[in-house]
Amino acid sequence: MRNRRLMIGFAVLALVLAACGNEEASPAGSGGGTASRDLTIEVVTHGQASDPFWSVVKNGVDQAATDLGITVNYHAPETFDMVAMAQLIDTAVAASPDGLVISNPDPEALADAIQGAEDAGIPVVSINSGVDAYQELGILTHVGQTEFIAGQGAGARMAEAGVTNTLCVNQEVGNQALDQRCEGFADGLGGIPSTVVGVDLTDPTGAQSAIEAALTEDPTVDGILTLGPTGAAPALAALEGNDQVMLATFDLSPEVLTAIEDGTILFAIDQQQYLQGYLGVLIVTQFAQYGLLPGGGQPILTGPGFVDQETAGQVTDLSAQGIR
Repeated sequence: MRNRRLMIGFAVLALVLAACGNEEASPAGSGGGTASRDLTIEVVTHGQASDPFWSVVKNGVDQAATDLGITVNYHAPETFDMVAMAQLIDTAVAASPDGLVISNPDPEALADAIQGAEDAGIPVVSINSGVDAYQELGILTHVGQTEFIAGQGAGARMAEAGVTNTLCVNQEVGNQALDQRCEGFADGLGGIPSTVVGVDLTDPTGAQSAIEAALTEDPTVDGILTLGPTGAAPALAALEGNDQVMLATFDLSPEVLTAIEDGTILFAIDQQQYLQGYLGVLIVTQFAQYGLLPGGGQPILTGPGFVDQETAGQVTDLSAQGIR
């Protein structure tokens, strides 16, 4: 993981230095349209900046804007709503930005809006979700993790820890990326049962009750995977005083790291979402300016990594800074 992070860091540094060193140069490649640094990039995701996960994505977006000296606007619907998100993409396109960065949790629902951006000649990069659909939709590249593989890793780790019956708590059933996490989890368990429990995280008490009801219905459950820090919170509440059920989660937050250090969460999957925000803006900016595209359009993976009790302390300070 350290080597991978170093490689990503060197790649980012090289791109930034190239941008600074060629600011007055003519654009290179088929996509370059301007050599001016006075650019505007629109970012539309399905995650609110107030969410602990997406706040880190936005921190990466904001830092990229500062480092590159450009204007970047971040937008998200108030809830997980693909109609509202498509409308936000349409509004962003109407502003004629130099580039567009999107998450893509439902490629079918967002396809027309994405096509509208491409028809307008606006380069598009996807982040976080949509790795399986970006090429088909004509998106330049994708920055994120392969969700099914990440879920597989979680399943394999929980199987190794000795679980025999599990729940996958999904706060956005229908979000392709989250569905793939549960599917990968079931696959990685290698035949150990796994049941998907849908919850509504706008109602944390109701989410806790749904998890408690699932545990009451099947008292043999001894493992739970949640798909984000906001999902981990009601699961922790549901498991208070219960040391018979192991809990793991996707993604980091200060609360999740504390729980890992305390031993109440077994591990968390880290997709380094700060890099998703930062690299998404950096890549679309470099393409708009110079026609540069790292990796020939292949996906740029930021995860999965795994944070457990042994390594949690190493990232706690960075999490407090909004970077991990």
